[in-house]
Amino acid sequence: MKQLEELKEFFAANKGTGTLSTANAKGQVSSAVYATPHFLPDGQLAFIMRDRRTWANIQENPHACYLFLQHGHQGKRLYLTKTGDETNSERLFALRRRDYGEKEIGEDLHLVIFRLDEVRPLIGG
Repeated sequence: MKQLEELKEFFAANKGTGTLSTANAKGQVSSAVYATPHFLPDGQLAFIMRDRRTWANIQENPHACYLFLQHGHQGKRLYLTKTGDETNSERLFALRRRDYGEKEIGEDLHLVIFRLDEVRPLIGG
């Protein structure tokens, strides 16, 4: 849990760009820009996803890598394994960082929950 608290503090203190990389069952890789992860009370991380390629990939292959690039070529790589997901859940809407007013109609949103397997620096390690 100490590692998660340190990560939470790291993301709160640093600006940068994050990408989430996934692969489908055939190994075809995709990367997409994602905001920093949500930290759940049970020690897991979560990302909110729409029905796009990342969501489809994570249904076939539970492994992902989140890369966060700070200004100045510093950052972290988080290796993750999906442990669950929720669609249009109250928890998902409570975690959203931006207020979009009413919930989107006609498009599902998914809260994908991950176990943190490993943290590595952006360069080296």
